Order: sequence, then structure tokens, then C-alpha cells
Amino acid sequence: MQSNMLAAFALILEYVFGYPRWLYQRIGHPVTWLGALISFADRRYNREGDTDKQRKILGVALLLGIVTLAAVWGWACQRLIRALPVSWLWEAMLVASLLAGRSLYDHVAAVRNVLRDDGIDAARRELSKIVGRNTSQLDEKDVCRAAIESLSENTSDGLVAPLFWYLLAGLPGVAIYKAVNTADSMVGYKTARYMQFGWASARMDDVLNFIPARLTVLLYALAAVFYAPASPLDTLKVAWFDAQKHASPNAGWPEAAMAGALGLRLGGPGMRGGEPHPDPYFGKGRVELRAADITTALALYRRLCTVVLILTLVIA
Repeated sequence: MQSNMLAAFALILEYVFGYPRWLYQRIGHPVTWLGALISFADRRYNREGDTDKQRKILGVALLLGIVTLAAVWGWACQRLIRALPVSWLWEAMLVASLLAGRSLYDHVAAVRNVLRDDGIDAARRELSKIVGRNTSQLDEKDVCRAAIESLSENTSDGLVAPLFWYLLAGLPGVAIYKAVNTADSMVGYKTARYMQFGWASARMDDVLNFIPARLTVLLYALAAVFYAPASPLDTLKVAWFDAQKHASPNAGWPEAAMAGALGLRLGGPGMRGGEPHPDPYFGKGRVELRAADITTALALYRRLCTVVLILTLVIA
């Protein structure tokens, strides 16, 4: 079966089932396995007594190690699976496990549900599961904004980018992407501890996300066509004018697209990696956000997921 059709089937599997909780409780997930390895390397080799040059070299070594490991794992899985009966089903299941479309929706919806049913304190705790910032002092509008920002940015990181790299380079491609993206999320901060050690991981993540982040803008614009409260034109306009304000070459694009689509103002200063992070604002819309705005963002996201599936089937 062609990789495009496999990708479409993987999307359907992931949208419907996600990554089974019972399986996660028993064996974890490839990303958690990799995260444990990166965490060990961080503790063992990111030493404060080393010079900046030494820490940067060790960070490059970490990146090369996990990329090699991911490439070999992806290649070996591809070779093994294609020797099995019904190989297309096994490969689609493995690809589905490396996508995060359903899990992203579920995690953001959980923040909304907890905020609505259990109050702000519970919502802060739920939000802390999906963002890297300190959530203990956030009020309702900040919780809602952070949840919507996480939804928009992770649309690229969790769905569009891994699908893009699978279509481009098969299982090795998506495995390498997930490895680099996981490393960036753990050590790619611009803080005193990670500025040098995480430099290589952050730069490689910028490269791998360059095209997917901009594709995500187009996908949100297409999704907005099929969702009356959203504006396709403002999706493109706000992304074009505001995305480049972000310090990251990629992160601002999906956030600005979401802000423009729904007429919101997202972004703004916050805390990342335990230190102040002066993010810019995206859009000039409404600031006082509520749980209903998370619902609206999730509705737009569902339409994007549908657009992604339809386009994948059309390509196939």
C-alpha cells in the first residue's frame, strides 16, 4: 500500500482511538522512552562546571545520538513490519502511535472541562500537564489563552509535522522528527542551563518545523472556510504580519493563525523553563477569554483534522 494511503489510515486510527491508555500504562510510549534517555543525558552530561564550548559539544553529541537511534529504529521497524502479513495495518498502527491529533484534542478539552466544572485551581493543575510554564498564578483568561496557544502550536508539532515527515521519509523520517522535537521540548530552552547544551536540538527542530509550521497556517485558513465563526482571511493576515515577531522562526505561525481565525489576542510575556520569556502578542482581538473560547478553538481544530485527512486521501 502507498505511504499516502497508509498515512490516511493512520490518521483515522489516531483520530478514533488515540494512543490506548492501557497500552501506555503497561509499556509507555516511544516518546516517553526517548524522554527518559534525554533526561538521563541532561543529568549526566549537562554539567555546570563545564565551559560553554564543552556543553555545546555534548549537546551536539546528544542530538547526533538520538537522531541515529531514531533513524535505526524507524528503518528496522519498517523492514520488520513489511515482512509481516498485513504489513500495511501494522505500519499504520505504528504511524498512528507517533501522531498526536486525538491526544492533543483530549488534553485541551480536559482543561476546558475542569475549568468549567471544578474551578480555576483544578484547571491550573490540568493545564500544567500540557504547557511548560508555571501555571500556579494564572487567572481564568490566562488559563484559556495558554490552552488555546498549546492547541495551536501543537497542531504543527503533534500532527502536521510528523505526518509531513512520514510522507516525505517514511518511518525513519517521522521517528527522527519525534526525536528532535522531544529533545527540543526538554533541553531547547534559552536559559542559562540549556542555552549551550540544547543549542543543537533547538536549531534542528527549527529546521524540521520550518515547512510544517507554515503549512499549519494554510490548513487553519482552509478549516476556517468550513467554520462560520472563523475568518480565513484574518487567519492568513495575522499570521503574515505577527508570526515573525516571535523569537522562534516557527512557533509564532500557528499561534498567530489561531488568533486571527478566531479574533483573539494570544501570546504575551510568560514563564518558560523557569525564567521570564517575553513572547509577543498575536492579533488585536478579544483578550478576556473564557472556557467557551477553548470550545471554539477545538471546533476549528476538528475541522483542520478533517481537512488534513481529506487532503491526504486526495494525494493518495
